[in-house]
Amino acid sequence: MTNMAESKTTMESARHWVAEHKLRTVGCLWLSGITGSIAYNWSRPTMKTSVRLIHARLHAQALTLAALVGAATVEYFDRKSAPAKDDPRAKFSLQNSSHKH
Repeated sequence: MTNMAESKTTMESARHWVAEHKLRTVGCLWLSGITGSIAYNWSRPTMKTSVRLIHARLHAQALTLAALVGAATVEYFDRKSAPAKDDPRAKFSLQNSSHKH
């Protein structure tokens, strides 16, 4: 039972860190993706260097898109689950919506 509680706490803290550092998470994922892709492609001796770099870039772009979708999903669920009164942006948007131009 304690192991499950520790796991939930670890997952919750990881989710909180990702929510607070979205751009850093995307950057780290991109860097690790391109590094892994270059390492994988360099282990294949039949490919030209230019093809290896192109493949690494394509893999990194796919990982970046996946990370951005993941960050957007985290942001969506954070906003959906958090009460609006705790969000400082909610106060700002309420002030602007009542103001007539």
